[in-house]
Amino acid sequence: MRARLAIAISQRPVQLREVRLADKPDEMIALSDHPTVPLLVDRGSVVEESLRVMHWALSQNDPENWLISADDPLIAQNDGPFKHDLDRYKYASRYDGINPIAHRDGGLRHLHALEERLGKAAYLGGAKRSFVDIALFPFVRQFRIPDKDWFDALPLPHLHQWLSTLTGSALFLGVMEKYPVWKDTGEAFIFPPPAI
Repeated sequence: MRARLAIAISQRPVQLREVRLADKPDEMIALSDHPTVPLLVDRGSVVEESLRVMHWALSQNDPENWLISADDPLIAQNDGPFKHDLDRYKYASRYDGINPIAHRDGGLRHLHALEERLGKAAYLGGAKRSFVDIALFPFVRQFRIPDKDWFDALPLPHLHQWLSTLTGSALFLGVMEKYPVWKDTGEAFIFPPPAI
């Protein structure tokens, strides 16, 4: 999601091939020792992982100056400890002997840090959305899914407003379109579509 958001804002068109992770196409497997999504091929070079794809897209064109917050320490916290807790909270059945509520509590500590930052400005990077916001909010959105009532009742008003603003944006709604799986149809799409 965050790679698509950066590609969309950069308006750097790519050919999108939707994949089913449980049934990866041989062409994708041949490109990488650890093929996962997103995986981008640019003139024979393979760009793996969503943060790298974000950097790639914004290095082509960064109309909103997102890269100014690309080194924010919150990104490492998000992709490290918070994602660790998120995975074990949301997908507890995939892990043996874990306590999902303990991991929910661990994730909540990260949310409190975001709330503190958002109490000073509308976005994590300041007055406007930027790289750090786009890098983090898809994970916060995922953290909400297992128990929306619990999440929505949290006394984190700035975080709730931030998440609502980003998930309600035309940019986010535009990249959420579902595409047919390339392995099933052979169909690739130009992304972003002109409407975004």
